[in-house]
Amino acid sequence: MIRSAIIGTGSYLPEKVLTNFDLEKMVDTSDEWIRQRTGIVERRIAAEDEASSDMGLEAAKRALEDAGVNPLELEAIIVATITPDTLFPSTACVIQGKLGARNAGAFDISAACCGFIYGLAIADGFIRSGMMRTVMVIAAETMSRVTDWTDRTTCVLLGDAAGAAVLRATTEDRGILSSFLGAAGEYADPFLLGMPAGGSRMPATPETVEKRLHFLKMRGREVFKLGVKMMPEAGLKALELAGMTPKDIDLFIPHQANIRIIDAVGERLGIPKEKIYVNIHKYGNTSAATVAVALDEVRRNGIAKEGDNILMVSFGSGMTYAGTVIRL
Repeated sequence: MIRSAIIGTGSYLPEKVLTNFDLEKMVDTSDEWIRQRTGIVERRIAAEDEASSDMGLEAAKRALEDAGVNPLELEAIIVATITPDTLFPSTACVIQGKLGARNAGAFDISAACCGFIYGLAIADGFIRSGMMRTVMVIAAETMSRVTDWTDRTTCVLLGDAAGAAVLRATTEDRGILSSFLGAAGEYADPFLLGMPAGGSRMPATPETVEKRLHFLKMRGREVFKLGVKMMPEAGLKALELAGMTPKDIDLFIPHQANIRIIDAVGERLGIPKEKIYVNIHKYGNTSAATVAVALDEVRRNGIAKEGDNILMVSFGSGMTYAGTVIRL
């Protein structure tokens, strides 16, 4: 059986750190309130000349170095982002050109916070089918560019980051064991969680700019309830497809949206806290990049080792929800 082994990972975090104390000077909030409600202490903010492709490129280079793979070996580059450099051309094409990966097809996917897991599933399909042998998946998000820094309910949550993984065909008993992709399109409301303006439904006008409709909007309580429901469902379905139960998992990497959501999802899955990886306090919610960055950190820091079973789950605008089980 052909499987997709993750042979290299990389991540990139911008240098600028924005702390809760910095936010106290910008909006009516406090460090204590943010910590208690979200678990976030600080987040990273891209430099003025940094876009999603710049961060994704750095993460991609580190993943290729980790994997020992030449860019010319890549057959596809998939970039998960809701903050592309431009709507077109794709951010994937920009990265492909700068990498010199001219043998690779390149395209973006838009699945919000689930983008990295969706991308892994697509890459796994290419590899399992025999169509491709080596594929890169990148998640790159510059959320600070779509953040309304006057909205204290959302600006405290978001940060910028990029992560990447190189997948290669293997016949060994490792790699992606299962993928579950879900969506509840009845909740595809840009005012529930999304950016209302800037697309074909509501093109940019002086009025949309004045009403601040080109920034992320969220109804937090509703999103919280959906996340607590959808992530456990995605996790259990991914485990079922892999022929596993939560007890078979060595490490759980959930989407880093809110510490209270992470705790609730862990409880519903019956996974003890010592098996749950959390880095939200350092980076905030970086959308599709959260799981990608976490995967790189656990590999590089020795938190996860060869042969470990890892469950990753996420949920996001759409509402998308997804889970995957991988064996290192």
